[in-house]
Amino acid sequence: MGKLAITGGEPTAQLSAPAWPVHSADDAQRLLRVLESGSWSMMGEMEDAFNHAWAEFSGSRHSLAVTNGTHALQLAYEALDIGFGDEVIVPAMTWQATAGAALDVNAVPVLVDVEADTWCIDPQAVESAITPRTRAIACVHLYGCMVDMDAIMDIARGHDLRVVEDCSHQHGSQWRGKGVGTTGDAGTFSFQLSKVMTAGECGCVFVQDDDLFRRLDQLRSCGRPSSHFPEEAQSPLQSGNFRVTEWQCAILLGQLERLPDQIATREVCGQRLNRVLAESPGVRPLRRLDGVTRQSYYSYGFRFLSEEWDGLSRDRFCAALSAETGLEFSRPYSSLNDCDLYQPRTKKRHCISDEYWAAIDPTRFHVPVADRASKAEGVVIDHQALLLPPENMDAVGEAILKLHRHRDELRG
Repeated sequence: MGKLAITGGEPTAQLSAPAWPVHSADDAQRLLRVLESGSWSMMGEMEDAFNHAWAEFSGSRHSLAVTNGTHALQLAYEALDIGFGDEVIVPAMTWQATAGAALDVNAVPVLVDVEADTWCIDPQAVESAITPRTRAIACVHLYGCMVDMDAIMDIARGHDLRVVEDCSHQHGSQWRGKGVGTTGDAGTFSFQLSKVMTAGECGCVFVQDDDLFRRLDQLRSCGRPSSHFPEEAQSPLQSGNFRVTEWQCAILLGQLERLPDQIATREVCGQRLNRVLAESPGVRPLRRLDGVTRQSYYSYGFRFLSEEWDGLSRDRFCAALSAETGLEFSRPYSSLNDCDLYQPRTKKRHCISDEYWAAIDPTRFHVPVADRASKAEGVVIDHQALLLPPENMDAVGEAILKLHRHRDELRG
C-alpha cells in the first residue's frame, strides 16, 4: 500500500458535502396550497409572489420566470431584436446554452477567449472580436468569479452594443452593490436541479426597461399581450410557450428564503479556500475582482499547474484529491470550440446559407486560455461542499500538500 488514499493509504479527511437540494415542511405546505387552489399555471399567486420577491432581493425592476435557463437566454436575445445577420460575442468557456440560444434565434455566436485567472470573458478579446455585425455581448459570470462589468459596459457603450448577463452560476452575487443581472440590458438565470436556487427546471430574466419587459412577457406566453400593460397599446407577436407552473414558483419561494444564509456560508468557505490554496503548492485560486461586493458560488474553481507537479495530469490530481478528502473534484466545462454538447452543424435548421453554415463552425475559433483551463488546468468543486463548516476547507490544503510531497507515487 502507498501513502496516498488513491494508492491504498489513509485519507487526509473523510468529508461529506451536505445533500442537495434542501427542502422543508414549508415547501410542502406551499405545494399543497397550489394543489388545492386548482390554479396550477398562468401567472398564479406563487409566480407573482416569486417574481416580486426575487426582483426585490436582487434590486431588479422586473423579473420574469420562464421555463428554463436556456429559454431565458433565447427570450432575452429575441426581446433585444437579435437574429439573422447578427453576431453575439460569447465566452468560449461556458455551458453550451449561452451560445446555443444565440443559434436558436439564427444569430452567429462568436467565441472569444477568457481570462486565465477568472475564466470569465476577456474584455480585450471582446474588443478585438467586434465587427459591423456585432449586436451583443454575452457575459457569463462563471463558477466563483464575476465578469469585469465596468470594462464590458464601457465597450458596449462605445460600440452601441447590447449586454446580456448569464447569471446561472451567481444567484445573489453583487457587482459594486448592484445585484448580478441588473447592470446589462438583460440578466438570465437557471434554476435547474444543481443550481444554488432550484425548482428542478426553471429560469428567469431580469430587465430594467419597461418596454423590454413587455416584449419579454409577450414572447414567453405565445405572443399574447402582456397583462402588465394596457392591451390596446400592444400588438401580438409570433412566439411560443415558455411559461412556468405554480409548482416551480412555490419551490423557488422556499429556495429564496434560504439563499441569504447559504450565500454567507459559502462566501466564508470560499474566502477561506482562497487563502488555503494561495499557500498550497502547485495550485492557484482564481482572482476575485475589486468590483465584487458579494459572491455567490455555484461551484468553486481553481487552477492546477502541471509543471509544478513534474507533469502530473489534472485528471489524476482530481481523482487523488477526491480520494484524500471525500469531496468530488472534477474538470470544468469544455471549451465550446471542442465541446461534445455544442454541435451547431448537426441540425438541418441551421443550414440557412453557406455563409451562415461556415460562420457557426465552432472549430474556427482559437481560444488557447479556455482550451488550457478545460483540458489541463481547471479544477472545480460543487457548491454543496462550501456549506460545510469553514475549518473543513483546511483539509483541502493539507491534502494538496500531502499529494505534492508524494507526487512521484501519484505519477507512478
